[in-house]
Amino acid sequence: MAELSQITGAPHGRRFPAGAEPVEGGISFRVWAPAQQNVSVELEDGRGFPLVRELDGYFSAVLPVEPGTRYWLRLGHEEQRFADPASRFQPLGLAGPSEIIDATGFEWTDAGWQGLSPEGQILYELHIGTFTPEGTWSAAIGRLPHLRDLGITAVELLPAAEFQGDFGWGYDGVLLYAPTRLYGRPDDMRRFIDAAHGHGLGVVLDAVYNHFGAGDEFAHFSPDYFRQGVDNEWGKALNFDARTARGARDYYVANAVYWIAEFHVDGLRIDAAHAMEDESEEHVIAELVRKARAAAGGRSLYFAAENEPQDANLARARERGGFGLDAVWNEDFHHSAMVAATARKEAYMHDHLGTAQELAASARYGFMFQGQRYDWQAKGRGSNAFDLRAMNFVNYLQNHDQVANTPGGHRFWQRTSPAQARAVTALFLLSPQTPLLFQGQEFAARTPFYYFLGVDGELARKITEGRLEFLQQFQSLRDEEARNRIAEPADEEAFYHSMLDWRDLERNGEVMRLHHDLVAIRKTDAAIGRQPSLRDGLFDAGILTPEALLMRYFADRPEDNRLLLVNLGHDLPVRSIPDPISAPPPGLEWHQIWSSEDPVYGGYGRREVDLAERFTLPGEAAILFGLRPARPARPRDKAKERQWQLNIF
Repeated sequence: MAELSQITGAPHGRRFPAGAEPVEGGISFRVWAPAQQNVSVELEDGRGFPLVRELDGYFSAVLPVEPGTRYWLRLGHEEQRFADPASRFQPLGLAGPSEIIDATGFEWTDAGWQGLSPEGQILYELHIGTFTPEGTWSAAIGRLPHLRDLGITAVELLPAAEFQGDFGWGYDGVLLYAPTRLYGRPDDMRRFIDAAHGHGLGVVLDAVYNHFGAGDEFAHFSPDYFRQGVDNEWGKALNFDARTARGARDYYVANAVYWIAEFHVDGLRIDAAHAMEDESEEHVIAELVRKARAAAGGRSLYFAAENEPQDANLARARERGGFGLDAVWNEDFHHSAMVAATARKEAYMHDHLGTAQELAASARYGFMFQGQRYDWQAKGRGSNAFDLRAMNFVNYLQNHDQVANTPGGHRFWQRTSPAQARAVTALFLLSPQTPLLFQGQEFAARTPFYYFLGVDGELARKITEGRLEFLQQFQSLRDEEARNRIAEPADEEAFYHSMLDWRDLERNGEVMRLHHDLVAIRKTDAAIGRQPSLRDGLFDAGILTPEALLMRYFADRPEDNRLLLVNLGHDLPVRSIPDPISAPPPGLEWHQIWSSEDPVYGGYGRREVDLAERFTLPGEAAILFGLRPARPARPRDKAKERQWQLNIF
C-alpha cells in the first residue's frame, strides 16, 4: 500500500496536507492561506509562533508543543483569531480554540475486520444526537447489539463534523476534520466504530462536500475555497477546479481519506453529489473515492451518493467511465411506495401514482425515471441505468429528510394503516435493491423527527423562513393550522422531541418481529439473499392489477425459487395468473411460507393461499411462496367452484 502522505499529497513526515499533527520533534502545523502574507499560531497560554510561507500558499512549522494543547490561528495583522480549518477537535465549539489530537494513541481491536462489499448490505441511518437520550457515541455503543440482532450490516451516520449551534443534523458542517464535541471526543467516535466492527457492523459516514455551514471565515484564508459568484441552495458553492484552488481541492479530498485512515470508517455517503460542480479531467468525487480506497489498507469500502438528478454514472466503475461509487439513493422507490401507502402525491411525489406497475418497474430497473420527462420539473430527469445491478440502488421508506418533510415529523407507520404498512415493508425489504432503515423504523417509533439546528438571532430567523418556503411545495402545508405544526428549527424542543423513545421497542414488539423476520429472510434465503437482479436473469416482476404485483426470484436449484405476491388494494379474487414468472418448475408447486398478515405481526390471520386453485389474495398483504413436490391432481369440485363464483360475481 502507498504511504498515506503519497495518497493525500502531504509533505514528508505528515499524513495530511493541513492541520496540526504530531511528528518527530513536536507538532507540525500547516494551513493553506494563499490570501495572507503572514500566518501565526497562538497558543491558549498566549504564546505565539509564526509559520513559514511555502511556495504553494501553505504556511507551516514544527513547534515544540504537546498533544492536548489548544491553539488559534492569526492571519496577518487581524485582531480576530480563527479556528484551524483542518482542526482535529473543537472542545468549546467553533468560537473556541482548536485542540491538537494524537490519533495514534487509540488502541484498535478490529484488525480482522474486512470492511463492506457492495453486495448484501442492509443499512441503518442514525443520528447520534437523537439515537439515545444521552446523544453520545458512548451511549450509542450500548444499542449496537440491537442492530446486530436485527440483522443490520452497516450503520450510516448523519454527518459528524463540527457545526454551528448546540444541536443539529450536521449537514451544515464547518470544520470537516473535527468530530463534533456534542457527541464526545474523537476517541469516543473511534471507540464507537471499533465496537461496531466487533459486532460485525460496518460504519458509513455521511459526508457533505457541497457547502460549508457558516463557513464564510474560510474566505479569510482564501476566497478560492468557494466558486466565485456561484451559490447553490445551501450557500456558497465549493471550489474544486479553479487553477488557484488546488489547496482547497486537497482539503476536501484528503478529508475523505482522513475518515477512512484515522477513524476506520468503512465508506462515505456523499450528500447532494449533484451540487459538487467540477470540470476537472477527474471529477473530485472520483478522486476522493479512488484515494480513499487506496488508503483502506485492504479493507473493502462502501460508497453511496445522494443525487437528485439520478446520474447513474456515479455507480459505474471507473474503467467504464464512471465515478466508482457502489450505489446511489433511489428517490423513485420512496415516492411511489409512499403514494401507494398514503394515497398522497404532493410536491416532488407529483409524478408518482403508487401503482403496482411503478413498484414492479422499480424492483426490475431501480430508477423509474431514466431520462424521460419529469412533469414536476418540466424536463427530463435521470439517465440510462439499465446496466446497473440491484445492489447499485439504495431503497428506503424513511430517511431524515423524508420524515422531517411532514407537518409533525411523522413517520411511515403513522401515515398509513397497519396492514398496508406491513405489506409495503415486505415489498421494501424483499425487493432486490439495498434497503436502508431509518432509526426507530424497525419498531414503528412514534417519536417525530424534525429539522433542527440550534442557532439564534438573524440566522435562526432566516433558517425558519427558508424552511417554511421549502415546505410550501406541499399543498397541505399551505394551511395555517398545518404550518403551526411545523417545528421551529432553532427551538431546542424540536431536538429533544426527536429523540428516540426506546420504550416503543417493547410497545411495538409485533412490528419489531416483522422487521427481524424479513431481514432474516433476506439474509439467509438462497434466492432472495443474493440480491438478484433483472440483468442477471435471476429476478423478474410483473403486475396482477393496478394495486397488486408479483416478484419472482430464481435460484440455482429450482426448488429454492421464491414468489412474492403483494396486494396493496382490496381483497383480490384470482382465477389464474396470466404471467409466466408465476409458473412453478416442473414437478413442483407453490406453497405459502410467509405472510404479512400472520398474527405474530399484528395481522388478521394467515389465510392460506393455494395458487393451484382459484384463490382470494388478501387486501393490504404480502405473501411469500416456496416450492414443494406437486400434489396429485385433484378432481374438480363443481359445487365448490360454483359457490366461489357466486361469492365473486
